[in-house]
Amino acid sequence: MGQSPPRPFGPLLRAYRHTAGLTLDELAAASKVTARAIGDMERGHSRGPQSRTVQALADALGLARADTDALLTAARAGRRRHTAPPGLCELPSGTPDFAGRAEELRRLGEESAGADGGSVVVVHGAPGLGKTALVAQAARERSVRHAGGCLFVDLRGLDAQPLTPYDAQARLLRALGVADGDLPTGADDRAALYLRTVRDADVLLVLDNAAGESQVLPLLPGPGAGPAWVTSRRALTGLPDAHRIALTPLPESAATSLLAAITARRTAAVNAGAGTHSTDPAARQERDALTRIAELCGGLPLALRIAGNRLVTRPGWTASALADRLAAEDHRLTGLTAGDLAVRSAFTLSYEQLTDPARALFRRLALVTGPDFAPVLGAVLTGSPLERVEDLTDELVELGLLGQDSAGRASFHDLIRLYARHRLDAEESPEARQAAGTALRTWLLRTARAAGSRFEPGDVPAVDLDPPVDVGDQQTAQQWLRTEHAHWLTALREAAAAGDHATVVDVAESMHWFSDRWPFWGHWHEVFALSRDAAHALGDLTAEATQANYLSWAYFHCRHDPDTGSRLALEAAELARRADDTVQEAWAYTYAAHTAVTRELFEPAVTYARRAEALFAAAGNREGHPTALVVLARSLRSIGRFEDAVDTLDRLLALLADPATAPAEHIADYSTMNALCGKARALIGLGRWADARLAAQRALEVDVRVDVPVLRGQALLCAARALAGLGERASALTTAHEALAAAQLSGDATQREEAEELITLWTTA
Repeated sequence: MGQSPPRPFGPLLRAYRHTAGLTLDELAAASKVTARAIGDMERGHSRGPQSRTVQALADALGLARADTDALLTAARAGRRRHTAPPGLCELPSGTPDFAGRAEELRRLGEESAGADGGSVVVVHGAPGLGKTALVAQAARERSVRHAGGCLFVDLRGLDAQPLTPYDAQARLLRALGVADGDLPTGADDRAALYLRTVRDADVLLVLDNAAGESQVLPLLPGPGAGPAWVTSRRALTGLPDAHRIALTPLPESAATSLLAAITARRTAAVNAGAGTHSTDPAARQERDALTRIAELCGGLPLALRIAGNRLVTRPGWTASALADRLAAEDHRLTGLTAGDLAVRSAFTLSYEQLTDPARALFRRLALVTGPDFAPVLGAVLTGSPLERVEDLTDELVELGLLGQDSAGRASFHDLIRLYARHRLDAEESPEARQAAGTALRTWLLRTARAAGSRFEPGDVPAVDLDPPVDVGDQQTAQQWLRTEHAHWLTALREAAAAGDHATVVDVAESMHWFSDRWPFWGHWHEVFALSRDAAHALGDLTAEATQANYLSWAYFHCRHDPDTGSRLALEAAELARRADDTVQEAWAYTYAAHTAVTRELFEPAVTYARRAEALFAAAGNREGHPTALVVLARSLRSIGRFEDAVDTLDRLLALLADPATAPAEHIADYSTMNALCGKARALIGLGRWADARLAAQRALEVDVRVDVPVLRGQALLCAARALAGLGERASALTTAHEALAAAQLSGDATQREEAEELITLWTTA
């Protein structure tokens, strides 16, 4: 496995500065670099300062050689042009023989040149007309006009569950450089961050395969931003002020030219440009046959490409022979309902020339419901060795029956997926289809359970997977869970529908600690609702209480619905009491306290938190105890009991520092920073400015390991208020600007408003 990329320069510099205990002004004085320049670096506006500047900052910070090298490495990485991560929102692979859409390419360019930016163009038409190929070709030509290049996202409009705007915003924000941990979980906060980020990025946005207006509207960047191109089978007349380009089948001449361009790799006469005016009989015959093929393919680019690829991979065939075969297929395929008849003819001709193993792979891949897939899923479905499946996948890609991105993940065109499903239903028994689907579901859920368990406290035993995938450490496990989320979530739904309740509970339980690392995913409420229902069906009170607790967390933390979260937490407390499970009862009251604070019911929050803290202490539970104490302190602070809040957090910090009572290291670090932020807030309430500044400074030192923008924003706001209380107005204002930058990264609207209020107050005072 390769080395992980260097941490971005700005957060790294900020972490080193906080560890050194320096304000921006102090570092500027010591390094001879202006405070404004340092602020721009830390906020990411200047990603790659020159080595001399970095060395001056390192010297002023007193960094060790290894830390200086890390800072220099981050600066060098920042000087490279920012691009989306590989495989993330990149354009589909190009079509070197693209032809026949000159007028549409011209219109796309003209209608995207809006005076105020933010123009929207909808390319619509029937399946197989090449909507995606058209916009991808145009985007490759025009993206150089935009500093941020082009971002492409498949909205999967024909899937049973199309991509939600919430998930699409996350994908695009990640491609724009927003870290996973900085993605807001609230829909409104995420939408606001998305609009700000995409508007500032100057990108050409391609929204492919849209289901409808409601899916597209939240993704449009608006005036002042780059253009947005949308493809859909519908005209999307509900999109205001959008230009529309309706695609129709290629005319005969353009369709024949496209075929000629594809087959030029094989036919010397065509490659030399022989056309209808050629006097060479062989060339004229070839051209006439290509015209017949174009007619039989209905002028649809998808069918034309597959037919042309068939010729390229069969050197012994003539164009006339292919035309005859297509005509025969055209009469034979009367029972197939998916897509246009001309497209089906081309599909069948290619399918029947495949080897038996390639046909089996093609058919069974129709059982994969996600937007794209790795070859390992084909190995699961067919029982073939992974290396063999990789070779067969390459064959299907070469013939145009599958697409493939730069990361090696394959995908179906919608019509080809329907055709593959038809072949599966026609050629395999219901028992065989069910067995293949069950094998895929079992493997996905077993792998998901193994990957999720990597995040549980303590040592987790290795799991043998067949076929094997690498989920042996947290980094690879996290990558697999995120990349394959559409597949394992579908498998979980299927297991629940099939009544496989024990598996549903096991998988959801394995996701508990991982879900904290990916709260913005948007599907945890569904996962834990399935598992709670499964536990109820099993008659397992403890499991039902546990899953109800997780579901409460998903509602109040991920869906920002504290009312539902509170109801679920109290239901979980009753279930845990009946099951005599002290730990789950403690977690339930912890979640009840969280929701009560959010609803500003502070006295009940104190009661719930005290009950949770006592239960955790009695059970000796190290992971839950810190959380209960943090929410207890927050509740006490909210009703003005600042001294009690400070005492509670000092008790927590002592528990976290003692190896005999501390939880796992990553939990201890997060809890320590959380406790220090809360302590700083309480000390500010007491007017103990110097102590508050010290607590905030200690929190920022821990941030080097935690790197959570929401907590960083809390610490910076506390530091700013403490500095103002000490009379250091200039430093307070600078720190407030840092807090605002952190809030903008995290998308936390409350922190952003507080930082803006302080900046306005201290600027005008």
